[in-house]
Amino acid sequence: MKPIAHQPNLTDQVYQAILDGICSGDLAPGTHLVQEQIAARLGVSRQPVQQAMALLKSNGIVHEQRGRGLAIAPLDLEAMQQRYDIRASLDELAARRAAERAAASPKLAARIRREGTALIEAGRTAVEDGDLSNMVTHDVSFHEFIYDICGNPLIGTTAELHWHYLRRVMAEVLRYALPGPAIWQQHEDILEAILHGDAELAGTRAREHVLNAADRLAGAFIAHQEGYDRSLSS
Repeated sequence: MKPIAHQPNLTDQVYQAILDGICSGDLAPGTHLVQEQIAARLGVSRQPVQQAMALLKSNGIVHEQRGRGLAIAPLDLEAMQQRYDIRASLDELAARRAAERAAASPKLAARIRREGTALIEAGRTAVEDGDLSNMVTHDVSFHEFIYDICGNPLIGTTAELHWHYLRRVMAEVLRYALPGPAIWQQHEDILEAILHGDAELAGTRAREHVLNAADRLAGAFIAHQEGYDRSLSS
């Protein structure tokens, strides 16, 4: 018998569809989410929409609005920075371990070069196409690849706890803070350090990549908020 390929259940598909709408900017912060409207738009019943909304709420992506139900939550700068601190440490450790393993195994190094290069090419193509949701998907895939090759499955499992929230944040990084080509150049630099077996450099580049994105987003977030506040007072 052949293994059955995993298929996302309906709740996961609805969750992803709503998250894609948020990442693309179609669903802006503050947008009120009406279950009946979402169900009709996606061609599903209310049950998977209700379940997806519960997941989105637990991941901090939507929140309760008094008397109005659920709405897209605004980005919380402090929460974003806290999660990026965790991710920076995890990505640094994963890159270090991946470099050590690449140095010890030519066979693994060849796989890393082959698969890593393909991921980078796909990411750059997504940037050229200008599809923000696709850009985020490829960005996440690159980092999951590093977790996969690092040899410690607990790193990826731990990181996964934060990726639902960070995927939305990464869309904001791409939209406001850091151009797509620059991100993929940094990814290529991390990959090259891993392939050279330089654990110190790979870890440093991975950490700086994450913290640089967080710093740029924080700056863009503050500038956007100041502009919004000025518009209210004018």
